[in-house]
Amino acid sequence: MGIIVAKFGGTSIGDGKRIKKAARAVVKEYMQGKKVVVVVSAINKTTDDILEIVNRSIGEAITEKQMADIVSMGEITSVRVFSSTIESLGVKSEYIDPHMEIWPVITDSNYLNAKIDFAETEIKSREILKLLDQGVIPVLCGFLGKDREGNITTLGRGGSDITAFLLGHCLQAEEVIIVTDVGGVMSTDPNKLQTAKKLDKISVEEMRDLATHGAQVLHPHALRYKDPKINAKIIGFEHGDLSAPGTEIMGPSKDKMLRSTTLNNEPISVIAVVGEEMLTKVGILAELTKTLQDNNINIYGISTGQNSITLFIDRSEADKAHEILHEVVINSPDMSSLSLGREIAMISVNSQDFIDTPGIITKITAPLRKNKINIVEISSSQTSVVIFVDWNDGKRAYEMVRRVLE
Repeated sequence: MGIIVAKFGGTSIGDGKRIKKAARAVVKEYMQGKKVVVVVSAINKTTDDILEIVNRSIGEAITEKQMADIVSMGEITSVRVFSSTIESLGVKSEYIDPHMEIWPVITDSNYLNAKIDFAETEIKSREILKLLDQGVIPVLCGFLGKDREGNITTLGRGGSDITAFLLGHCLQAEEVIIVTDVGGVMSTDPNKLQTAKKLDKISVEEMRDLATHGAQVLHPHALRYKDPKINAKIIGFEHGDLSAPGTEIMGPSKDKMLRSTTLNNEPISVIAVVGEEMLTKVGILAELTKTLQDNNINIYGISTGQNSITLFIDRSEADKAHEILHEVVINSPDMSSLSLGREIAMISVNSQDFIDTPGIITKITAPLRKNKINIVEISSSQTSVVIFVDWNDGKRAYEMVRRVLE
């Protein structure tokens, strides 16, 4: 019998009616022969209410240890209500919280943003397997952990999603199901565009990038625990059915690690187009990129300045790009000239941890500065940093950056 880990967000168990609906969905899977582990968040707005009380009563005098202990009450209440609801439907269930000996999620003592002790958590998760073998549906607190001294910790943002994927991995589950207030992952925010459509599938890499840029469906931190062998999907609570279609999360791909550094194999050439106050002129960038597209020339990167646009092109196509872009420049009243620059190397650094790592660009570039390696250009997003250096410095720079990431 396969194991399902089902995580219910705060909105999906926002009141008694929704809790019963969720419990019935769990029991339905159980009656069909599945072993189900439930992870629940705090009931909708419970944590916000607790934080407001803490702020008015204690304020800044509260310690991190006290805060973790107090905010845990939301999840500690949820598991008791949810487990009792399952039992009211005639199925054995047990709630599990960090105060209990069998609690599986072990962390360090960073109370409000704890780091998971993966090895210890895998060992402790065996207790959950024993309950499943006894025909019990375990209901666990999302978001919470416990340090080696028995103190309650919290996993930070996206904590309940982390709990679900972590347990899915440790229990070698068949599937992890994230139940939310939306029917899956949408092509864009449906509150902003009514034409938004639900995606049937999305890769881990796409989901991570979408989440880091503001999508609220799933926290990117949780995806580091997504096992490629385990199915995963996001569904809406309104179905009341864990087998309902939603958005399937694919991967991660074995060749796309969560943390990586790459160096392009061939040199890249720089083409700089200049013109007075180019950034204030509409359509210039589109004209340049459309010209290259029409000639099947790929662009590795674009950098813009007040009076210039820099394009990074494969060296083998640089002369052709230079020639065709020259025709665009001399026929444009807004562009004055262009130049074909030196050969450079492109180093790409990717990690989902960047979004929560202050000073990451400084850490990456510091060894280059110390070794007098000039950076021709640098660009970044929330999960990646791309550095361009002289081709002759490429391999040295790559090794230095890779050591920083390791």
